[in-house]
Amino acid sequence: MLRLPLTLVLALLLLCHAARAEGPAVIVVRATMLPFPVAVEALGNARANESIEVRPQVSEVITAIHFEEGQPVEEGQVLVDLGSTEALSEVSAARANLRDLENQVRRARQLFENRSVAESALDQRVAQRDAARAALRAAESRLSERAIRAPFEGRVGLRNVSLGSLVNPDTVITTLDDTDPIKVDFDVPETALARLAPGLKVEVHSAAWPDHTFRGEVASVDTRVDPVSRTVTVRARLPNEDGRLRPGMFLRVSLLKEEVLALVVPEQAIVPEQSRQFVFVIDEERRAEKRAVRTGRRRPGQVEIREGLEAGETVVAEGTQKVRPGAPVTVVGELPLGPRVEAKAP
Repeated sequence: MLRLPLTLVLALLLLCHAARAEGPAVIVVRATMLPFPVAVEALGNARANESIEVRPQVSEVITAIHFEEGQPVEEGQVLVDLGSTEALSEVSAARANLRDLENQVRRARQLFENRSVAESALDQRVAQRDAARAALRAAESRLSERAIRAPFEGRVGLRNVSLGSLVNPDTVITTLDDTDPIKVDFDVPETALARLAPGLKVEVHSAAWPDHTFRGEVASVDTRVDPVSRTVTVRARLPNEDGRLRPGMFLRVSLLKEEVLALVVPEQAIVPEQSRQFVFVIDEERRAEKRAVRTGRRRPGQVEIREGLEAGETVVAEGTQKVRPGAPVTVVGELPLGPRVEAKAP
């Protein structure tokens, strides 16, 4: 048996009835309550939880490198040693000076107790000792700058220097990223702002891992709305123990998913006129009523009706261009909101 396409069958039914019917032949559909999930889709960028470029604080020669590219490191771990001969000498001199001044303070205190020196002489020795202590702390701080340490736990990137390189504060030795958890920043319309809150669950997909869904939750919502795009930036955090997600990756984010029912009609049943939307409702006498409706969300082939229509009412789905308000129509078929079509024989 020859099977004709659905659209061709509908067109033939309309033609067969056009001449002999009391009114134009139409295909109708009943407004139906269907699952219409609420969801916000957005595009985002992955960001490290913590991220820095490792640079020295002084100009010096690298004397030792203690990391491998891509290696995980602990907080406080030494990554690079710089030349420290001069800094060590400064520390030794400062310690020696402090010891000498501490001895002078002890002798001056004994002499003051015996009333052999004035109190001002003792105060002078104490002030000199305190200044020497400060000088020692400064020298030790300069020495510590010769050992570059990881400020937090993470993974180092590519190494940009070699042993013996002369580096300065503008030199990027490597990068350090903490990617577990990883942050995802994305923009959503301001209309969703009332429903955004920390803890909201999100699902993330990456082109690099098409068969895997990453799940996390909203960490924070920006305090400002962009006045041009009318969007607000949202930041989510996702567990990333296996390191699949990396900073800079382009991601698709889904949130605010809710299974709700909505009143739905086919997209072709909507008749737009200027800025308003209409449908033709068929009453019990098979007459068409032109009724204004307020539409909501859309998905391929279907439109949500928020006002102006009740569930179960019959509307014209095919042949709206021939229908006139208040005029009779001939219903030749019914189009359900699904793949099956029930049509009456001509």
